[in-house]
Amino acid sequence: MAHDGTRQDGYQVAKSEDEWRRELTPEQYAVLREAGTERPWTGELLDESRAGLYTCAACGAELFAAGTKFDSGCGWPSFYESVRPEAVELIEDTSLGMVRTEVRCANCGSHLGHVFPDGFGTPTGDRYCMNSISLNFTPEA
Repeated sequence: MAHDGTRQDGYQVAKSEDEWRRELTPEQYAVLREAGTERPWTGELLDESRAGLYTCAACGAELFAAGTKFDSGCGWPSFYESVRPEAVELIEDTSLGMVRTEVRCANCGSHLGHVFPDGFGTPTGDRYCMNSISLNFTPEA
């Protein structure tokens, strides 16, 4: 942290944790800023099937096109690729006694979920397992 309380992680959007706490709901803050996980089958975007765009709930950056969303049966919205490789940041996560790949918004560093190499039947073979609360959805006009 810088002396003014802002994160200096090289993200386009750099806010202090106090600013994030004021802007996000407590539930959003727990997931986006503290890498929490919403309960499976509870997210409001799980069954969203309209054409449109998924963006970061913290900063509004474009993350996933609706056409890459698929029903993986895991209880969280799943996508097989991001809108651009540089839209997300992939970080090794060794918490919970296992090795996973955390997915963060490359624009603000907020936690979105994890990516797994088990997106069977998708063009990429990947399953970006995202928290609904980490995303906003804008349907196509």
